[in-house]
Amino acid sequence: MKNSSFSTSFIHAIEGIRTAIRNERNFKIHLIIAALVVILCIFLPLEALHIFMVVYAIFSVLCTELINTAIEAVVDLYCDKKHHPLAKIAKDCAAGAVLLASIQAILIAMIVAWQIISG
Repeated sequence: MKNSSFSTSFIHAIEGIRTAIRNERNFKIHLIIAALVVILCIFLPLEALHIFMVVYAIFSVLCTELINTAIEAVVDLYCDKKHHPLAKIAKDCAAGAVLLASIQAILIAMIVAWQIISG
């Protein structure tokens, strides 16, 4: 079903984010960590490139978490909560994407921290 307008699409997208905030424990954890990182970045002497890297990492993790949630919902709907080997692959791969984005975020944080420490 196609949305009738851009504003309707935007409203549905916001509702998807709200749903993840309300229902997904890991999304909440990622948001809390992101908020703490943003607060920390406000007080650190960061260059524009470092700010970009941090913002990129935050949004990468949040986006992959939303995609993971969507994939899990579709798989659960299709499989009706029954175990299926392909459902496990889909869910595990989506969770793996979140893990990789989180590792990327940690590596970016380490690079930024190293740049701050080394001057």
